[in-house]
Amino acid sequence: MNDIVRLTSALLASCIAMPALAQTEPASTETAGQDIVVTGIRASLQSAVQMKKNTMEVVDSITAQDIGKLPDPNVAETLTRVPGVQAYRFGGEASSPVGNGSGLTIRGLTGQTGSRVDGRAYFTAGSREFNVEGASPGMVAGLDVFKNPSAEHIEGAIGGLVNIRTRKPFDFKGLAVSAAAGGRYNDLGKKLTPEYFGMVSNRWDLPGGGEIGVLLAASYAKSFNRGDNTPSVGGTQFRRAIRADSAEYADNVGTGLNLDAAYLGRSDVTYLADVDPTTVSASERQNLLTSVGVQNNIAQEDYTRTRKGLNGALQWRPASGLEFYVEGNYNSYLYHQNYRFLNATDSRYAQDLSTTAFAIDEMLANRNANGGSNDLLSGQRITGGTFLNSGLSTTGGDEHRRYKTFVIAGGTKWAASDHLDVDFDFSYVKADQTQDNRAVTLASAAGLTWDITRDLGRPQQVSITGPDLSSASSWVFNNYSNATNQAWHDDGISAALDLVYKFDDSFLKDIKFGARYATQKDRYRNYSFSNRYLTTDGLALAADRSNAISVASMADLVETSPTNFMNGEAGYSGGYLTFSPDALLGDNVRSRFPNAGILPEDSLAEIVLNRRYFSEKSYAGYVVADFGFLDDRIKGNAGVRVVKTDTFVRAMVDPLNTGNVVPSESTSSYTYALPSFNLTGYITPDTLVRFGYGKGITRPEFSALNPSLIINTVSGVGTIGNPDLKPQTANSFDLSFEHYFSPVNYVSAALFYKKIDGFFSGVSSCQSVAGAPTPTTNTSCSGDQYFITQTINAEKGTAKGIELAGQTFFDYDFLPDFAHHFGVQGSFTYVETKNPLTLNGQRVNTMQPLTSKYSYSVTGLYEDETISARLVYTWRSKAILFGLAANPIDGRYIRSFGLLDASINFNLAHNFSLAITASNLTNQAADRFVGEPDLATGIERQHFMNGRNFGATLRYNFGS
Repeated sequence: MNDIVRLTSALLASCIAMPALAQTEPASTETAGQDIVVTGIRASLQSAVQMKKNTMEVVDSITAQDIGKLPDPNVAETLTRVPGVQAYRFGGEASSPVGNGSGLTIRGLTGQTGSRVDGRAYFTAGSREFNVEGASPGMVAGLDVFKNPSAEHIEGAIGGLVNIRTRKPFDFKGLAVSAAAGGRYNDLGKKLTPEYFGMVSNRWDLPGGGEIGVLLAASYAKSFNRGDNTPSVGGTQFRRAIRADSAEYADNVGTGLNLDAAYLGRSDVTYLADVDPTTVSASERQNLLTSVGVQNNIAQEDYTRTRKGLNGALQWRPASGLEFYVEGNYNSYLYHQNYRFLNATDSRYAQDLSTTAFAIDEMLANRNANGGSNDLLSGQRITGGTFLNSGLSTTGGDEHRRYKTFVIAGGTKWAASDHLDVDFDFSYVKADQTQDNRAVTLASAAGLTWDITRDLGRPQQVSITGPDLSSASSWVFNNYSNATNQAWHDDGISAALDLVYKFDDSFLKDIKFGARYATQKDRYRNYSFSNRYLTTDGLALAADRSNAISVASMADLVETSPTNFMNGEAGYSGGYLTFSPDALLGDNVRSRFPNAGILPEDSLAEIVLNRRYFSEKSYAGYVVADFGFLDDRIKGNAGVRVVKTDTFVRAMVDPLNTGNVVPSESTSSYTYALPSFNLTGYITPDTLVRFGYGKGITRPEFSALNPSLIINTVSGVGTIGNPDLKPQTANSFDLSFEHYFSPVNYVSAALFYKKIDGFFSGVSSCQSVAGAPTPTTNTSCSGDQYFITQTINAEKGTAKGIELAGQTFFDYDFLPDFAHHFGVQGSFTYVETKNPLTLNGQRVNTMQPLTSKYSYSVTGLYEDETISARLVYTWRSKAILFGLAANPIDGRYIRSFGLLDASINFNLAHNFSLAITASNLTNQAADRFVGEPDLATGIERQHFMNGRNFGATLRYNFGS
């Protein structure tokens, strides 16, 4: 509170110290009486700037025209143009890396974003947040990012609030028609996909007075991207090199380590033996090796995203000051991934082994858990060699993840008197999400091995010699898994009453007050299974392949992977045989392998232990007062929102680990008072200082509260909930300085600081899971262990930083006329988060997942009567991936990278226009490295290539 008083006093003093301004109204920036009309990019930028300038809160906006001229396939990507907003990129688009939530980071906080559509809460099934990667920009009238929302906004997001504004019939003067058709092309996947959009809106005067308006809109967009990548196993994996021409090697042939006599005496072959560094002397550790960063797998993934949207709105204004409305919005998003993996198990016999100096100490390995002197554990790492007689397998998989969200709302807006406005709104949201991820693994035929040569560059270079990888005779069928077959079904209602009472001739402009009641119910079911063996007897594949079914006997079920892996930049270019992803659909695998024990698709067995039901009710009331004095050179608002939340959770548990699953129910209730205060001082009419304070909460996700363990038997990862999680709270402070040169041109600088209590943090560790099979994919864990993540409430933390932004067209009198068509936008964000955790007994301060400390965006603009164009470069520094691992060597961070996007629009005759777009011209991706940002190794763990995307769209617009 003392901080608020001091900052408020300083702000008041800076404005009162301008006596001349209190007596004289400054000259307008526009010529009196001149009607200036702006269109195109300038119009969209002007609209966004005026909202930023005139809103009492800290907000940045993007308008529909702006969105329509950006080369963005989804709303999440559009939002990265806003200062302080970052989005993870997965599969060639802005997207969450885990398929849930928006993947957005606002001012350093990930997973703390509130999603609103026209001010209403909007969510994806299984989450509190809407998955904005599934929304198409064509359906959007505008986007607002509130970075420190006031008390009148719906609570639930300490990071920020994203409001999607949709079109309404009364937004137009009369008949308005818009249509678009186009397509996108990915140059790595060599595939063209379509996009369509249509909207019609009209309004009519009614007999006897009043008017009515109707709007209908629909969109369909399909995008295709390809992701070539090279994942590696994490962890330390300490090795000791034994040359085949050494006495130690000879002593262990046929005994001890049972080394292969075939290599005895060769000076170019080395055996890599397991070693525990703590059992050898400090001097010997200098020569110990680690295989960290050896990328054992080759992965080729196709991502097809299909977005469908329907929007309808009816507005009826029977008389001035009274309006009734009904609105509906349907959003469907299908994420479809086909994947083909070549999985290697490198042998311990390496020819021409190459190494380089790389120190793994106890801090990097385990955070110096013993609290000692941080001793060296190994001094070298493997950088290349030919791994003789290695094993290979392939995996072909198909994932369908479908999101459907529908909202219908209705209400009234009534100007009850000159002083009182009354708004009532009721909405119902229905959301469903299903995920079906199935795969078949092929094993090598009896006795087959390969020599695999690796050179660990970026990307690593690989060559493979041995039996033909594209031949059916080289492979046998191994097993079938449906490792993530799950469903979420959610619904909720909300009713809100908002009133505004306006005052005349008073420093108190108005008082806003209201109440809201809302519910959300979440139901979760899991039908996953693994290890259905595709053998003659339905048992695990025998080492001698005696019960194997040859791929050659069912060659129609397999296909060859693409032969342009990473465009040839990784040495090996592909062409290995995998189970065809399309052949996985329906009951095809079940019918072809009757001994595998696969249940029919429509009667899969539920994992009852994972079943979950969650119900929440919230009751909120608020009051906000808007004020202004000194001829409105000082104005702002102050208010408080009080919210009570009641939750009910029913999970299934096996308390005695006997297989007897029983329900476990719990309830909780909590109440928070959330004050807010915003103050703006106008030093001049176009120069202002803005201060904001607000307290907010973020409730934990439903899945994070579930005490059950959910694992993926293919990837080897899992999650376990924490029923003791409490909401995060944050006290947020903002101070910004803004100067507006014109209705379009401005510069701004903002400072922000958030004091956060109870940070949500994911902590990962290797754990044994009773009764679970050995994971299909190698992780950093040993043996049959899984890499398990649990969310906890960490200690108190902070998020603070600086935002700089500005834009201008060069339409200044001292510049030549041709320069007036050019402009530039730019923004820079510095954010630092401290999220204290105790790991392995050590207190660690870490940044939030997916948060870059530095990011910036630079946009070049051009516009004349015929052409408008943008060239956008966006860059971000390194960031931690999902969260801290218990051991830093198991962690992953994203390297810094930049993306270049471009668009050009041509205004054609008869209301037509043509847009040509290009995205990711730099062909960059979020490559993953070993460690974490504060313990960065510079060793690449997974290299990605997604290719470039090009698009063209023909639009028709009539009416305004």
